[in-house]
Amino acid sequence: MNSQIATVDESYPIQADGRKTRFLPFLGSFLAVALLFAAQQLLNARIWYPKTHLNPAMIIGAWELQYFVWGVICWALWRWHGEKLRRAGWRYLLFVMGPLSIVLGIGVEMLLVGIFPQLTMARGHLSYWQRLDFSLGEEFLENTAVFWAAYAIVRGMGHYRESRQREKAMSELAVELAEARMMALRMQINPHFLFNTMNAISSLMYTDVHAADRMMEQLSNMLRVSLARGSQQMITMREEIEFVEMYLTLQDIRSSGRVRQEIDVDPRLHDALVPAMLLQPLVENAYVHGLSKVSDGGFIEIVVKPERDMMQISVRNAGLGLEAAERNGTRGAGIGLSNARSRLRLHFGDQAHLDLHEPSPGLVQVTVRFPLSVATATEVSAQPDENSRVLYEPQQETAPEPLRPTGTR
Repeated sequence: MNSQIATVDESYPIQADGRKTRFLPFLGSFLAVALLFAAQQLLNARIWYPKTHLNPAMIIGAWELQYFVWGVICWALWRWHGEKLRRAGWRYLLFVMGPLSIVLGIGVEMLLVGIFPQLTMARGHLSYWQRLDFSLGEEFLENTAVFWAAYAIVRGMGHYRESRQREKAMSELAVELAEARMMALRMQINPHFLFNTMNAISSLMYTDVHAADRMMEQLSNMLRVSLARGSQQMITMREEIEFVEMYLTLQDIRSSGRVRQEIDVDPRLHDALVPAMLLQPLVENAYVHGLSKVSDGGFIEIVVKPERDMMQISVRNAGLGLEAAERNGTRGAGIGLSNARSRLRLHFGDQAHLDLHEPSPGLVQVTVRFPLSVATATEVSAQPDENSRVLYEPQQETAPEPLRPTGTR
């Protein structure tokens, strides 16, 4: 195959297979076919003409030479003119390849008649041209068929390779597009989270400067962790919970500990992979649209557990319920939930589900389900060391107790 550039819709270039059609395997296939034809001729002669003496070496040699020459010719044509032959139209085939096949067929027969004159000895002593005339009458159609069969096979191989290259290019484009969309969604959630948090800090500055200062410190730690992850799309559940704990600590400072916080993670899922920053928008949504609307009895509960081959994450919180959101036309329409749905769809397709419902009046729950996968040992070892993580250490006299993966605050 030529190593020229093929195109997809003439806009996105793909690199054709750079490896030339290998000569020895290509020629070997021709010689193998020749051996089969020679064996067939010898077997037929033994069955139908048992008294006729044939020289097996001469028969095999003639067949092998004929197909060797055809193999070299076809390989040379495809090597130096493969792209042109693969894209040839019917006019080129009719007015160029047709006459060429006739000339090559006659040339091959002239070579065979000159090297193996014994093949026509059964018809008596004949001159070279008489032998050539007899041989062409017997073998011309076969030679033409060999040429066109080889052309059809190699052209089909070329189209197959181009199709595979096109499929590969399209799959790479799809992956790049999905990664770009996921990165854009990650970039969308970061400013949204930052705006809401800064707004909360700004409102707290007028009532509790010390608490606002602690929230600012906690926010800076969270931003360091977020920046340290870079473009990493999938992280372990342990890392995700650690980040959510930092966010919950920040919210606990803001609410002065009035909201009960509880996290329950199945220990078997600590190394399970989840999309980065999947939980934080759900928790933030619970605070903004639910817990901020109630004055007492507020709580938020995060439960992570396996369901067969799926992972289920539930975020339940107290609030005004979904009727108020329906009246305002904002049920499930916020940036956090829509962003989470989009990222889940990009990562897992139709296998992921996000459901927002109200189990009982004043109680709202978001349930996320997606295929369960566990990080490999290499992925786990590539995570940042515990000493390199910048976590918030609250002051003992004023800050609440740090949140643990399992337990109730």
